[in-house]
Amino acid sequence: MPAAIAPCTILMDTCIFLNVLEVPGRSQDRDAVWRELDRLVEDPDTHHLLLPMAAIIETGNFIAQVSDGRQRRETALRFTKQVKAAIEGSAPWQAMEPPDTATIRSWLAEFPDHAMRGVGMGDLSILKEWERCCARLPRHHRVRIWSLDHALQGYDRSPRP
Repeated sequence: MPAAIAPCTILMDTCIFLNVLEVPGRSQDRDAVWRELDRLVEDPDTHHLLLPMAAIIETGNFIAQVSDGRQRRETALRFTKQVKAAIEGSAPWQAMEPPDTATIRSWLAEFPDHAMRGVGMGDLSILKEWERCCARLPRHHRVRIWSLDHALQGYDRSPRP
């Protein structure tokens, strides 16, 4: 009998959401992202996908920069549909709650050091949400950031018995 697969919470980075939505000029890894997404959603009892607020905001900003107006509008409509579905619980991923001001204040205290390493505020907020998930979820639960960016790829807490 095969070993049971540990539950896994996956925080989606902006680059993943850009590929899922096929944002023009920002979805060059679409095929690989969709293959992985299809694999993950096959077993929703094991894989729990989360969409951090930073990924939502950053994706919206990238969509607003699409040069072709028709493509910008079509992409914005796909974006709003998917984010609404995430909020309502009908998407394969769930929108994370926005942080409160006290939480943002604590992140700001660390931001200058992260900025010196090239980590922006959006990525820092995703890292902090990953840390919060790690602290909240039991050790037998895997927690990772799904990203194509090297700065975030290594954040993957393996499950322990």
